[in-house]
Amino acid sequence: MISREQRTPFSEWWWTVDRLQLAAIIALMLAGIILSLAASPPVATRIGLEPFHFFNRHVLFLLPSFIVMIGVSFLSPRQIRRTALIVFAVSIALIVVTLLIGPEVKGSRRWITLIGVNIQASESAKPAFVVLAAWLFAESAKRPEMPATSMALVLLMMLVSLLVMEPDFGQTMLILMVWGALFFIAGMRMIWVLGLGGAATAGLFAAYLLVPHVAGRIKRFMNPASGDTFQVDTAMEAFYNGGWFGLGPGEGIAKRSLPDSHTDFVFAVAAEEFGIILCLVLLALFAFIVIRALSRAYATEDMFARFAASGLAILFGVQAAINMSVNLQLIPAKGMTLPFISYGGSSIVSLAYGVGMMLALTRQRPRTEMESIGDANAARSYA
Repeated sequence: MISREQRTPFSEWWWTVDRLQLAAIIALMLAGIILSLAASPPVATRIGLEPFHFFNRHVLFLLPSFIVMIGVSFLSPRQIRRTALIVFAVSIALIVVTLLIGPEVKGSRRWITLIGVNIQASESAKPAFVVLAAWLFAESAKRPEMPATSMALVLLMMLVSLLVMEPDFGQTMLILMVWGALFFIAGMRMIWVLGLGGAATAGLFAAYLLVPHVAGRIKRFMNPASGDTFQVDTAMEAFYNGGWFGLGPGEGIAKRSLPDSHTDFVFAVAAEEFGIILCLVLLALFAFIVIRALSRAYATEDMFARFAASGLAILFGVQAAINMSVNLQLIPAKGMTLPFISYGGSSIVSLAYGVGMMLALTRQRPRTEMESIGDANAARSYA
C-alpha cells in the first residue's frame, strides 16, 4: 500500500505528506488523552457526573477528529478552497442561529445543541476563515485589479461582528491577529500596518470602557487585589508545587478546586503532576509543528498554499500561546483551549480540520502536479 512504485492514493499521500509533522500532532493527541485522564475526574465528580465522563467523551471526540484530519489531508488545494467556503457558510449560519435561540451561559451565547450534541460554531469558522482570507490575498497578489483585499476585510468584519455579539473577545482577538499576520505575509503597505494597529488599539480601549467583563479581567490582571483571581492564582501554585519533575500522576492538588482544570487550565495540571519538563516538551511540540509548517509553506510555489498553510500554522500556534500565557499569568485570563490537550468536542474536531488542511497544503507534490494546478488556475478562475 505504501510502495513508491505502486501509485495508489494512500501511497501518494504517504510519500508526500510531512510525516514528522503528522507524528508531532499525533503525539499531542496522545498527550491530551493522558492529561484528560489526569485532570478531568475531579471536575466530573464535583458536578455530580461519573468520574470518567469527560475523559470518555474526550477519547470519543478524538476518534472522528483523527479521521477528519487524515481525510482532509488527502484533499487538493482546489478541494480545500471549496470545502472551506462551505464550512464557513454553515458556521456563520450556525452562529446567527446561536445568537437567536442559543442558551445564555455566563453572560454569552456561544453554544447550540443539534441532535443532542453541543456545538460551538465559532470554532469551525476559524480555520475556514483563514483559508478563505488566504485565497483572497493570493488572488489580490495575482490580479491587482480584483478587490480581493476589500472582500477579505468584509469577511473579517462580518465574523468579528458576530463574535463580539456573542460576546467572545478571546476568539475575536485571535482572528484579528491571524488576519493581520496573513495581511503582513501578503505584503501590505506600511500605512495599512499603522492603520490596523491603531484600529486594534482603539477597539481594545473601547472594549475596556464599554464592556464590564473585559474591564474586570484587565483590572484583575494589572492589580490582582482588585477582584477574584482564584483560578489564575491556583494555576500558578500548581507550577510552584510541580517543580521540574512534578508530584506524580494523580497527585495534583490544583485540579481538585480549579473549575476549568480539564479545559482552560489543563496546562497547569500538567505542570503540577508531570513537572515543567513535560510543559517544555509540549511547548517544543507546538513550536515544531508551527515552524515546520511555516518552512514547508514558504518552500511551495503556489501562493494560495503558502498563505493558507502559514495562516493555519499561525492560528494553531497563537491559540496554544494564548492558553499557556493565561496559565502562566502573562496575559489577562480568557477562555481558550490548548490544542488537542484541553477537553472540548467542537475545539478538537475543528483543530483536526485545520491541521488536516495544513498537512494537505504542505505536501511535497511533484513539480508536474503543481504545474498542472497552475495551468488550470490560469485557464479558469478559482471556484
